[in-house]
Amino acid sequence: MSAPQYPRAHGLLDGKVALVTAAAGAGIGYATARRCAEEGATVVISDRHERRLAEAAASLAALTGARPLAVPCDVTSQEQVTALFDAAVSAHGRLDVVVNNAGLGGTAELVAMTDEQWHAVVDVTLTGTMRCTRAALRRMAGGVIVNNASVAGWRAQAGQAHYAAAKAGVMALTRCAALEAAPRGIRVNAVAPSLAMHPFLAKVTTDELLAELSAREAFGRAAQPWEVANVIVFLASDYSSYMTGEIVSVSSQHP
Repeated sequence: MSAPQYPRAHGLLDGKVALVTAAAGAGIGYATARRCAEEGATVVISDRHERRLAEAAASLAALTGARPLAVPCDVTSQEQVTALFDAAVSAHGRLDVVVNNAGLGGTAELVAMTDEQWHAVVDVTLTGTMRCTRAALRRMAGGVIVNNASVAGWRAQAGQAHYAAAKAGVMALTRCAALEAAPRGIRVNAVAPSLAMHPFLAKVTTDELLAELSAREAFGRAAQPWEVANVIVFLASDYSSYMTGEIVSVSSQHP
């Protein structure tokens, strides 16, 4: 089954200020920033790759007519996370939506995995999400946080112990943060994608593995990044006003 047509905008985020991490490149982060802007949000984007971040900002300006604030940020640095959130609030006065998309993958069997490999993945994927969630909670007066988890947090896959553990941690972090944030009118949810196809993924993954992963999906294909972004936009919008602490699978591979 082929992907559907790209959706038209419905103003789901009109008047909102949305910050998206790891938004450079061609993956879920950039697709989310684009969909947020198309749905009416004022967007702030960040990434640790400054050149690609500038290119993403220029691309979004050409597509949407508004150049987003682009702030370089490595989520493994508390100092840079603080600077990112301070810049966003200073520029726009508030934050209504925060999408924590930054994550790091890798393949290594546990018997051969080094501490450095483990810590690199966990620090970006789990601790980085914690840092940004904490920064958001300290600055938001109501609003929505959406974390990017993964079906890897539910399923077992050889060579993915560090990534799966980190994504399972993002799920647990989401549920706990949601309970703490609810009295303040802040909702915290997560998406759990499986395989979202983009050029960089195709470049670093063999055709055989991509075919195998695609065959696991009910539709027999990878998702387009904007299909995941659509679910993030839904969770960020008022249409999901009674949802918090939820992990929404964007895949047929929910356990």
